[in-house]
Amino acid sequence: MRVLVTGGAGFIGSHVVEALAARGHEPVVFDLREDPGADVRDPVAVARVLFGVDAVCHQAAMVGLGDGVADAAEYVSRNDLGTAVLLSAMADAGVRRLVLAGSMVVYGEGRYVCDRHGVVRPGPRDAADLDAGRFEPMCPQCGRELAPGLVGEDAPADPRNVYATTKLAQEHLSAAWARSTGGTAVSLRYHNVYGPRMPRDTPYAGVASFFRSALARGEAPRVFEDGLQRRDFVHVRDVAAANVVALEAETAVGAVTAYNTGSGVPHTVGEMAGALATAYDGGIEPIVTGEYRLGDVRHITADSSRLREELGWKPEVGFEEGMMEFARA
Repeated sequence: MRVLVTGGAGFIGSHVVEALAARGHEPVVFDLREDPGADVRDPVAVARVLFGVDAVCHQAAMVGLGDGVADAAEYVSRNDLGTAVLLSAMADAGVRRLVLAGSMVVYGEGRYVCDRHGVVRPGPRDAADLDAGRFEPMCPQCGRELAPGLVGEDAPADPRNVYATTKLAQEHLSAAWARSTGGTAVSLRYHNVYGPRMPRDTPYAGVASFFRSALARGEAPRVFEDGLQRRDFVHVRDVAAANVVALEAETAVGAVTAYNTGSGVPHTVGEMAGALATAYDGGIEPIVTGEYRLGDVRHITADSSRLREELGWKPEVGFEEGMMEFARA
C-alpha cells in the first residue's frame, strides 16, 4: 500500500514510516518539520499529497497536557480542524482506509472497584485533597478506598483536559467520515509511549522525556504526587508495529474500531523514574515532590487484549530493556 503518514517526521510517525517500509509498503511523509507547507489544516496541500494514496496513518497532533486552557484554541485547530480537513480531502480523493493515533486520555480516570459498590467512576480530584497529599480517588458513593484496574475499550469516555477532549473529537470525526464514505477507521488508543526520538524540553513532551532531560542536565527527576500513580509505558517501536497491523487488517466498515495500545504491564511513575535513572548512570536518585497538575489523572492503565486477540499484535520491547535503550539514546 501507498500510505500517507501525517506527522511522519515526528516521534511516533518516524517509527511508523520505518515499520511500513520494512513491511514493503510505500510511506509518504507529510510533516511540518520537513516542509513548512505540509499543514494538515491546509485543504489544498492535503488534497495534493493524497493523490495515489491507498490509506492514511494520521499521527499529526499537538500532544501533552500543555498549559491548561490557555492553548485550547491551538489544540482544537491542530487536532480537530486538522483531522476534519484531512477526512474531507480523503472523502473527495476516494481514500477509504484510516488509522488514527488515538489516546488512552479519552477515558479520564481508569477503572476502579469499591469493595462495597463494585465498579465506580470517581469524578475529578479536588485541589484541596491534592494540596493535603490525598492523591487517591475515593468511592463517590461511600468515600471508601478504591482498587485500580484495567479499563476496556467499551468504558465510557470522560476526557479531563483540553488535549483529551480533542483526541475524543478526532474519533467522533473519524466515525462520521467512515459512516458517510463506507470507509474503515481504527483508533489506536496509545498509552504512555516512550523511546528514541521522543521530544525534549517542551511542555508538550511526555513524563519519560522530562525525566531523561533532567538526568542529562545532571539533575534528579522530579516525580509529582507520591510517585505511585499507575501508567502503562509502551515502547515506540511496538506502537509503530501496531499501526502497521491495523493498516493491514480487515476491520469494520462504516465505523471506528478502537484498540487500547499498551504493554499490558502497569508500572508506577516512580518506578519508571527509578528505572530510567538506574539505566542512565545510577548516580542520581529521583525526588518525589508531592506537586501535582490538576489536569492529571491518578491511575490509567488499559486492557490491550483486544488488539492482541483480534489483530495478532503483541509488544516485543520489555520495560527494563526499553528504559535502558531510552536512557542511552
